Amino acid sequence: QVQLVESGGGLVQPGGSLRLSCAASGSIFSIRYMGWYRQAPGKQRDLVATIIRDGGTNYQDSVKGRFTISRDNAKNTVYLQMDSLKPEDTAVYYCNAGVVVLSGTYLAIWGQGTLVTVSS
Repeated sequence: QVQLVESGGGLVQPGGSLRLSCAASGSIFSIRYMGWYRQAPGKQRDLVATIIRDGGTNYQDSVKGRFTISRDNAKNTVYLQMDSLKPEDTAVYYCNAGVVVLSGTYLAIWGQGTLVTVSS
């Protein structure tokens, strides 16, 4: 019914920048929140940042001041601008959204993940 498609991952040197995008499509009535999680090898999946429909944001402490989350409600798209990247930011980044579909059902949807590697 609803899918999230991520893009923008890749290899970047320490101190560099990347911008991730995630577009939601399908039988969407409204999107309550969108966000990004990440999972490094051998570790649990952790919250990176979230943004609600009115623009309110929440960040993991380790990315505050370096990452910026934003969304385009008209395009059902969320972005994660990542600056001053560090090797410890290396992980698979997953998009997540809380979606109300046309039937009225509320769903928590995950994207397929995009790999970000920070290395020299």
